[in-house]
Amino acid sequence: MDDGKQTRFGSGGELQTDEEGDATEADDSESDAVNDFGEELGENETKSGANRYAVSSLLQKAVRRSDEEVAAWAAWELVRSGYAWNFWDRINLYVVEDLRAGHQVALTVSRYEELARERWSEDSWRGRLCAVHAALAAARAPSSRESAHADDYFGELSAERVAAHEEGREPRYDHPVDELEPGGRYDVAFDQHTYEGARLGRDGAFFRTHGARVGPEEEPELSQQWRVRSMRLEDRDYTEDELVRAVEPVDPDDRWGADENED
Repeated sequence: MDDGKQTRFGSGGELQTDEEGDATEADDSESDAVNDFGEELGENETKSGANRYAVSSLLQKAVRRSDEEVAAWAAWELVRSGYAWNFWDRINLYVVEDLRAGHQVALTVSRYEELARERWSEDSWRGRLCAVHAALAAARAPSSRESAHADDYFGELSAERVAAHEEGREPRYDHPVDELEPGGRYDVAFDQHTYEGARLGRDGAFFRTHGARVGPEEEPELSQQWRVRSMRLEDRDYTEDELVRAVEPVDPDDRWGADENED
């Protein structure tokens, strides 16, 4: 007779019902205060006897170096030792600090965290599996320190600009803001959506033929068709050159200098 209970394999391979599994997880949580040797856990100590800060640092280095096994162990160790809150805080930081921008792993880690915290409990058997999955996903993603390097560089660049001004010399590197003006390298930024662009009389036509261009990969064919057809339906007669420019990708070797402004 089906009593509605679900079964699963326990960590030792034994078949358990949900009730048995929940009881095992409750037993685990009751032993959180002692380490693997039955001794009372010290401050910031994990069950293996390590310092949680060291384990957390190891987790980050493992993600950074794509060492899946070490990352998985560090996640498991933190969570089983009662530091699930620490693990989820750190793994989310590592996603933005140590992985390549735009990778879907950020959503994956967020989903595992949601399951561990909202559907189950962080320190349960299921919560440990979610943590291991999250650590594995992060370790398998392309690693990069690009965001941290960018933050360092942009901060130093701004400081260098100020120092050069105070010392009456040229900065060692160009700063974007020094060319952010009409007629400068980033002239196209000043369209109708900016005060300077509106003052120059740059209307929707300027935006369509200059400011809205993409690249270096061109627009999909259907997108190009929609852009050109929309422009043809406006109460303005565009030249063929303007229609071509509106959907022409920017030059990959000169992304900001391909437009010839017709102000």
